[in-house]
Amino acid sequence: MHTKFFLTRGIVWIAVISLLLSACAAATPKTVATEVREEVIKTVEVYEVEAPAAVQQDRPAYEPTAAPAPSTNQFEDYGVNPYTAAVEDHLSTFALDVDTASYSVMRRYLEDGSLPPAESVRVEEYVNYFDQGYPTPAEVAFGLYADGAPSPFDPSGTFILRFGVQGYQVPEWERKSASLTFVIDVSGSMQMENRLELVKRSLELLVERLRPEDTVSIVVYGTTAHVVLYPTSGRDTATILNAIYSLAPEGTTNAAAGLKLGYEMAMQSYRQGMTNRIILCSDGVANVGKTESDEILETVRGYVSEGIYLTTVGFGMGNFNDVLMEQLADDGNGNYAYVDDLGEAEKLFVDDLTSTLQVIARDARVQVDFNPDVVSYYRLVGYENRAVADEDFRDDSVDAGELGAGHSVTALYAVVLQPGAEGRIATVQLRWEDPDTYVEREINGNFNTWDLATSFEEAASRYQLAVLVGQYADVLRGSPWAQQTSLSHIYFLAGRLLETLSDDLEVFEFVELVGRAAQMRP
Repeated sequence: MHTKFFLTRGIVWIAVISLLLSACAAATPKTVATEVREEVIKTVEVYEVEAPAAVQQDRPAYEPTAAPAPSTNQFEDYGVNPYTAAVEDHLSTFALDVDTASYSVMRRYLEDGSLPPAESVRVEEYVNYFDQGYPTPAEVAFGLYADGAPSPFDPSGTFILRFGVQGYQVPEWERKSASLTFVIDVSGSMQMENRLELVKRSLELLVERLRPEDTVSIVVYGTTAHVVLYPTSGRDTATILNAIYSLAPEGTTNAAAGLKLGYEMAMQSYRQGMTNRIILCSDGVANVGKTESDEILETVRGYVSEGIYLTTVGFGMGNFNDVLMEQLADDGNGNYAYVDDLGEAEKLFVDDLTSTLQVIARDARVQVDFNPDVVSYYRLVGYENRAVADEDFRDDSVDAGELGAGHSVTALYAVVLQPGAEGRIATVQLRWEDPDTYVEREINGNFNTWDLATSFEEAASRYQLAVLVGQYADVLRGSPWAQQTSLSHIYFLAGRLLETLSDDLEVFEFVELVGRAAQMRP
């Protein structure tokens, strides 16, 4: 079976610029990939392949009701990817990841007056928190995009490449009807910092966006688990909200029992051809029943093949279990977000509701094939816990990532080129399973030396943003490849982007957060 994808090249739009930057650009020669003072993303040339068989509102300030307890937050250190010689291993393979929790966790730490722990930083979640500016593909499932420029942090000749995947958009009125099961932690720990109250207000935002053909069930767990609301039509908003408002903290935390009952309820209300999803709201604590992560994860794995997706949403800090929440989402074919305030809840459940609910690709993974004749060394920035064996790229039994409608995913690579080499830098390959037809699809495209911008300043603003966000995360996690970078330098470079990305409030917030972090860590 052949699937042909058509994408246009040379997608250009004009950005607002400063007179100073314009003057600097005037002396810079144009290249194929970049035009002076124009924003350009190169659309990767996509070939016909045969699939093998088989504007956010201002955030309210966080206001804890009591001083937080001594921190027992749980994070996992996955290390930092090394540089790899292309002549020894020219393939880099990883599962796509649309989680954003790590970035929100960082923001919460800074708001509480401290830097985030190094092990809490997952670079790809910082980068993918932001709009990358990729055009929505027309009449195809996904578009592949790529650009690159010299690194502003390494004058020795390192380039930073940005490879992007953009999924097709689904208008909210066209999204599939949803059967949602809220699994809510109401244990005593959810009383701290009014966590449960934030859960209620967050879910209220979601409920108010439901349609009559959607249904909601609610399962809660403390010492034990029980059903609070059996499947109820989205038109009956009052009944759903009254059930949510009635929740109160009680008991210890039997997360395994809550998930088990939640999946049983989801199976009872399962609707073929619709979106069937569990939304778990918790601080990740588990201290009764099956408390080990492997035991709890086993509960989830048994239901994945049934077509039920899991979204985990973290709340609270001080005893937060980031490790369990992330692993649950990965094993549950879902996504993981952390809600630190109502602004983040609105982003998740209002602005990105269709992306949160409707899956357009299962087990999506990328393989980058570097050309050893052009590339000396490369390093994937982030995705340390999303690695896939190169030989498993076309093994469809291997679990990978899920993408929602309109989702984009970006990966950054630091590369060192062979002196004077020209030609193909890499071939990017994307493979995924269509969730409706269960057919495996695959597309690929090339990125070449003549597609590189001549300087970092000449690259697209969104590219610059991604590089700065990635470097910021690398500094926070103590990466050996960022030891010579100061947060003040990142703050200076990020501040210049406010002229060209002035309509993006998340960029303004990022600059403010970098400035705050720089004050804490000179």
